[in-house]
Amino acid sequence: MQPVTEKSSKTDREKFSRRSMLGLVGGMVAAPRLLAQPPNRMRPQAGDELVFDEGPLQGEVVRPGLLELDARPISAMARDPATGVVRNGSRLNRVMLTRIEAQRLTPRFQPNAADGIVAYSAVCTHTGCDVFNWDEDQLRMACPCHESQFDIYDGGRVVGGPAPRPLAMLPLEIVDDTVRVAGPFRGRVGFQQAF
Repeated sequence: MQPVTEKSSKTDREKFSRRSMLGLVGGMVAAPRLLAQPPNRMRPQAGDELVFDEGPLQGEVVRPGLLELDARPISAMARDPATGVVRNGSRLNRVMLTRIEAQRLTPRFQPNAADGIVAYSAVCTHTGCDVFNWDEDQLRMACPCHESQFDIYDGGRVVGGPAPRPLAMLPLEIVDDTVRVAGPFRGRVGFQQAF
């Protein structure tokens, strides 16, 4: 066995440093591949088209002419137009979509709408229930679990119930007569877990 000397310990430190650095660099290169989500679980991306998530038009592209003014919101998912992948691998990707009177939308939220069409996350910010109830008289989305209500004319603002914050809004645009995603959700999707 070789005695430990100043020279041998310096060489060992250099080897350790090189090995550590190579491991760190290798980990940085591999990490994104390991952490990458399957395309169907990714959040809606700019340019994705929206498709009906249920009903007789399930899987069909949402076109502005199919949405009635102030009607019950429809459930939709984003689909990558290049690959055809529907981003339905997470319920956090579901949006509720409706057409409203564009001039009644609070001005700061108007850039997120397209021709009066607005989209909000379908996941309540209180405990994460699906928001699918519709108050036809008040024109509000409502959560069936704890009765939180959200104003679709004011950026999904909470107007009743225990929800702590508005529904996340998904910016939209109309391209070639299809409703498309214009950017990431504005606001946090889902609820805040207690620690």
